[in-house]
Amino acid sequence: MEEKISIREKQEAREHQLFSPYAAFSDASRGRERAEDLCDLRPVYQRDRDRILHSKAFRRLKGKTQVFLAPEGDHYRTRLTHTLEVAQNARTIARALRLNEDLTEAIALGHDLGHTPFGHAGERALNRVCPGGFNHCVQSVRVVDHLEKNGKGLNLTLEVRDGILNHQTAGNPATLEGKIVRLSDKIAYINHDIDDAVRGHIIEERKIPEEYTKILGHSVRERLDTMIHDIVIQSEDSCDIRMSKEVFAAMTGLRKYMFENVYTNPIAKGEEKKAEAMVEQLYVYYAEHTERLPEEYRYMIEKGGEANWRVVCDYVAGMTDHYAVQKYREIMIPDAWNVF
Repeated sequence: MEEKISIREKQEAREHQLFSPYAAFSDASRGRERAEDLCDLRPVYQRDRDRILHSKAFRRLKGKTQVFLAPEGDHYRTRLTHTLEVAQNARTIARALRLNEDLTEAIALGHDLGHTPFGHAGERALNRVCPGGFNHCVQSVRVVDHLEKNGKGLNLTLEVRDGILNHQTAGNPATLEGKIVRLSDKIAYINHDIDDAVRGHIIEERKIPEEYTKILGHSVRERLDTMIHDIVIQSEDSCDIRMSKEVFAAMTGLRKYMFENVYTNPIAKGEEKKAEAMVEQLYVYYAEHTERLPEEYRYMIEKGGEANWRVVCDYVAGMTDHYAVQKYREIMIPDAWNVF
């Protein structure tokens, strides 16, 4: 009797018919750290995407700062909306290049799971006070490996974990899908941060240097269109993901302009020193009072053998902005003063 082919196997077969030879094929994954039975419906990267989407760390991204701390308005980006914009840009590029969209989306959705409250201000604070330092890329992998599902982790494929770990500029992802996310992250944050900065009256669109706008465009829509098209044109039928020298130079120049005028702007970032101090003090307090940690974190120290500093770092890094403020108020402000 002929063995029935599963829906997953049919999808894997279609990948070989439709994808570029440079794609990461689902049935050729290097696997997971812990072996699992394959799903009868979903290829491995689609399964990883679903696990990330349903994780607690992913839901918490909605309460974490992207650039502006506690902005007045509903339309400023959070870490979650940033993540969704990265995923959309990356999927568009992956589909155009006939690469693996499931892998691309899984990496994009997971790339910032380890980010701190208050954006990069929180990251700087933890990097100063944690004995082992702090990097949100490394922390994102720790989240999916150890912290989700009560310490069991999500057991993602090695390709997804590699893409998450290597999504920053200095990274070198092993797959083209990971390289797409690495560029899509920059494209997303440069453009949506410009949009938010214009909305917040930090900069004006018309004052962005013409040397960049004449190449990339004079609006977010035009710049996204230029950058994404450039990557697709330069990378089609290639074993690499790249941009043209002209567009890459303009993007790099625009990023530098944003650092000088937005990311270090005292109006936009004036409150960050307070946020950094808050994160530092939360870390110091819990490092000295590990008995005040939630039960699952105390278990990691008492039964799991984890170092105190490592677990405290995990706890503070996982906080949303609101939760961090709430815990700071509980710990540092006398109850009688909380009425003010």
